[in-house]
Amino acid sequence: MAIKSIDILNVMVFQRQWRKNNGDYMAGELKEGDSLRDVFHLDFCDGINVLIGENGVGKTTILKMIYAATQWSFEKTDAGKTKRLLDFFSNNLRDSETLKNADHKGDYCYYKVSDGEHIFEDSLSHNGIFNFEDWIGLNIPSVFIPTTEMLSHAKGFLAMNQKYNMPFDGTQIDIIVNASLPEMREIPESCKSILNDISDVVDGIVVQEDDTFYVVKKDGKKVDFSLEAEGLRKLGLLWKLIRNGLLEKDSILLWDEPEANLNPELYPLVSNILLQLQKNGVQIFVATHSYNFAKYLEIRRTEKGQVMFHNLYKGISELPEMMTKLMPEGDYNNSNDGIYSTSAYKMEDLRPNHIMLADDKLLDEVFNL
Repeated sequence: MAIKSIDILNVMVFQRQWRKNNGDYMAGELKEGDSLRDVFHLDFCDGINVLIGENGVGKTTILKMIYAATQWSFEKTDAGKTKRLLDFFSNNLRDSETLKNADHKGDYCYYKVSDGEHIFEDSLSHNGIFNFEDWIGLNIPSVFIPTTEMLSHAKGFLAMNQKYNMPFDGTQIDIIVNASLPEMREIPESCKSILNDISDVVDGIVVQEDDTFYVVKKDGKKVDFSLEAEGLRKLGLLWKLIRNGLLEKDSILLWDEPEANLNPELYPLVSNILLQLQKNGVQIFVATHSYNFAKYLEIRRTEKGQVMFHNLYKGISELPEMMTKLMPEGDYNNSNDGIYSTSAYKMEDLRPNHIMLADDKLLDEVFNL
C-alpha cells in the first residue's frame, strides 16, 4: 500500500496559499469558473519521493505527518494515542494548539494523508482524528529515520524514557525500538545484495548485546557503535532495519537527510540501495539539501516514474491583482508567507530550485577566480 497524497491547512509553516485550480498562480487571467484554493497539496509517486527546498519550508514536517498517519493505521488500545501523534513532532507539546500556524490559529487547521481510497485526517481544530474507522486496521508498516543518530545512545534509553520525560521526539524513540527488534531467521533473496554492499562499507555486521549496538568487523573485532564514524553508523542502522525485516514489500521508509554526515563518495551506494528497496516494493520519502545526492537518484533510476521530486519554497512577494480580488479582506498581506510546491520527474524542471541555485552560485565563484 502506498501513500498517494497529503493536504495541509494552517499547520506550522503551511498556511493559506492562493492559486488557480490548475495550479497556476502567477500567469494567465482568471476566467469564468476559475476559483482559488487555499490548501497545500502534494501528490506522491509509488516509488521514491524526494523533498527538496531551503530550511524552514516544512520538509521534515511532511515526513512526520506521513509517519504519524501510518502509525495510527495499526489497531492499538492506547488511551493516549492521539497525544502520541504530537510526540512525533516534539516531545514537549501539551496540545495541538502549538502546531497551528501562528497567523491562522482561529481558522480550520488540519493535515490529511490518503492512500487513494482511505483518508486519515488529524484535525488540530477539533483535537481529534476524522475517518479513523476506515483508517485503523490498514496496518501500514513504516520506518522513520531521523537526522539525529540514535543507536549510539541506545543502552538503557528505552527504560529511562519510560520513567522520565526524555528530550527526544517519538521518531527518535521509535528508531531505537525498530533497530532492537529480533532479526529475521531467513533473509529474502532481494535483500541479500543490499546487506552485502553495506557490510563491505562498514567492514562487518551490526549486532545488539545488552542494549548496546556493536559492529562486529570481518576480522572478528567488536567495535562499540559510538566509536564508528557517524556516516557509517547511518549505514549500519539501515543494515539492521533490513535485517530485522522492516523494509520489505508494501512498507514505507521515511528518511530525513540521508546525506547528513555521509561522505559524498557514498552517495552512489545509498542511492543504489534506495532504488533497490523501491524495486522490492518499498515506498520511500526522503528530505534532502544535497543536489548531488538527489541527482544520483535521478540518473541511476531505470524508469522515469521510479523517482519523483517535490520542490517546496516560500511564496512570492506579491500576487497578481486579479487574484487578490478573490481573497478575503486582510489575507493578501499574509499571502507571501505561504509554502508552495512544484513536482517533476527531473530536477531541472523544478522552479525555483534552491539547491541547484546554490550549486550555480558556487560554480560562478569558481569561474571568477
